[in-house]
Amino acid sequence: MSMDALLYWVGMSAVAVNALTGVLDASRKQMDLIGALLVAVATALGGGTVRDLLLDRNVFWVADQAYLMAALATGMIAFFVVRRVNVPHQLFQIPDAIGLALFTIIGTQIALQWHVPWLAASLMGVITGVVGGVLRDILCNDVPSIFLKGELYATAAWVGALSLIAMQELGLPAVNAAWAAMGIVFLLRLLSLRLGITMPVLGAPR
Repeated sequence: MSMDALLYWVGMSAVAVNALTGVLDASRKQMDLIGALLVAVATALGGGTVRDLLLDRNVFWVADQAYLMAALATGMIAFFVVRRVNVPHQLFQIPDAIGLALFTIIGTQIALQWHVPWLAASLMGVITGVVGGVLRDILCNDVPSIFLKGELYATAAWVGALSLIAMQELGLPAVNAAWAAMGIVFLLRLLSLRLGITMPVLGAPR
């Protein structure tokens, strides 16, 4: 698979997965169809939109409305499924981790292709990975996960983005590096949740 094909199909998968997480979160707030779809679309498209605006690039879902259609279709299907199936909230964390991994690496690779310096490119990956989740949490009136208890959320994304850049600099084929880096983000996020691994947090002054 070429890198362009990987970016397209992984990007489409990331949009669908993030739209699903949006609906799962909206279900906790008992939103109606329109509310759930708005959350799904914001979650699926928010990070990539901010990235493209910062890169002065055509916004991906405007340039190719298949992404928007995927977000809406996934959101609608998920809405009617979730209405009939009791989905444990813990399962929300798995698609959320998948979406974080996919979008982070897509964002980093796109920034590299636009000749963005490596450090800025890694942060573009983080932005692509986390902004959709931030919008989802805000729309659902929750504290964004990125700000909670030192969780490895943005940290997992940044480690994965830097790993992608390092592996490519070491000569690993771009497609292989992308898959490996996605795995790193996904595993770090799940290990953080499973083992309670956190970053240091601010406490009250002593």
